[in-house]
Amino acid sequence: METTYEKLVQECKRLDRLGSIGGFLAWDERVFMPPQSGDLRGEQNAALAELVHRETVRPEIGKWIDELEGQWEALSRPQQAVVRDARRDYDKRTRLPAAFVARKTKARTASYQAWVRARREDDFPVFLPYLEEQLELAKEEAGYLDASDPYDYWVDDFDPGMNAGIIEPIFRELQPRLKEIVETILADPDQPDKTALRGFDVGAQERFLKEVVRDLGFDFERGRIDSTVHPFCGGHGRDIRMTTRYDPDNPLDSLSSAMHEAGHAMYEQGLPDAFAGTALGSAVGMAVHESQSRLWENQVGRSREFWSYYEPKYRAAFPEPLRSFSSEELFRAINQVALTPIRVDADEVTYNLHILLRFELEKALFDGSLKPAELPEAWNAASARIIGYTPKNNAEGCLQDLHWCEGLFGYFPSYCLGNLLAAQLWYRILEDLPGLPEQIAAADFQPLLQWLRTHVHQRGRLTYTNDFAREVTGAELSPAALVRYLRERYLSLYSPS
Repeated sequence: METTYEKLVQECKRLDRLGSIGGFLAWDERVFMPPQSGDLRGEQNAALAELVHRETVRPEIGKWIDELEGQWEALSRPQQAVVRDARRDYDKRTRLPAAFVARKTKARTASYQAWVRARREDDFPVFLPYLEEQLELAKEEAGYLDASDPYDYWVDDFDPGMNAGIIEPIFRELQPRLKEIVETILADPDQPDKTALRGFDVGAQERFLKEVVRDLGFDFERGRIDSTVHPFCGGHGRDIRMTTRYDPDNPLDSLSSAMHEAGHAMYEQGLPDAFAGTALGSAVGMAVHESQSRLWENQVGRSREFWSYYEPKYRAAFPEPLRSFSSEELFRAINQVALTPIRVDADEVTYNLHILLRFELEKALFDGSLKPAELPEAWNAASARIIGYTPKNNAEGCLQDLHWCEGLFGYFPSYCLGNLLAAQLWYRILEDLPGLPEQIAAADFQPLLQWLRTHVHQRGRLTYTNDFAREVTGAELSPAALVRYLRERYLSLYSPS
């Protein structure tokens, strides 16, 4: 039994190494690839996908899983998690034809290139046929797996054990409580204005944020940061690639994006590489992944303690643009709450409203009540109703995100679930580390990172999202902690008369 288990673990690790090549091709495509090389990259991605698929469906892997399942009671809990996920992955891969995998991978590259052009030119018709194709491919894949609900299939793919039926009541409870907080904040006549932060040298921004993410614990010996259109984190825990973007008149965006992606990157760097490719060396799912990025970006990066340490350094890096800003004005600008059409630019209070919008539209696209051609109008109407803002064009509306051009349907709910988990984790961490605020004020992030290493990263995917929340935070996944956190953080900054 032990020999078979070791074989399975080593084979999963080998497949992890092979599959990770695709991540670096994707990173290069978004960061350095020449603009006319998209066709070749699509062919490369398709060829690699076929190779990876062929290797992952080898019959001996299935035999090892069968043997270990026959000795289930003799396996330890971690071993059972490895076999459980190996079965889940193997069954999925063996039911997906290699030709379909290659076709879908090649289509994703073409779709991404079309989305870049459509977004740049604010031309939805350019992207429409690719959106239709990605939606059909997503449904086709769910069909190969005999999924009773294609959308639930994709939600579960990103967050195992979750589905729309579990998420809907959580989001339904959250929405009015969020809107109440937003309305209270916007009623304050004394609103901060971060648009007054202008003229921040891009080179100085890059140097500053690299210092910050190094302080947080990101290992630059096993990773790097570059710039791109849409910030992301990819690659592998032993060679992690993250990106941000720079704007001299929106300097806080590059820093918050870098801290966000560093949260993802440090999670990957903290996963046990000895078990790479198995449940014990993989993230729980995207909700837990997002909890890591949002916790570092928001609970840490927008706190008074964080800025009590970094404000002098920030002022030294940008003396002229900050000359007229008092400390309190800067802090309020960092924590400004405003209605904005762009999800990645949204503050942490309104951010979740952007996710509720996408969740509603994704469900409608999958059940057929919304046709892809109707998306711009439906998006604008939902944005006005849920967020309170109507986009001026499709570039700041339905073309703003890259997820759908890559077939990443069912991913968006993870962002909001991640915010819920981040808040639950935060209050649990404060119980275990009562001196954490003082440590953050001294830029001593190691206690926090080590807590996350122990309680989150090193667990791998021992359990799925709901059980993870119960076991690690001591509470069911719910809006309670997030609403508490937002009220404590923001209502003290806004006092409507």
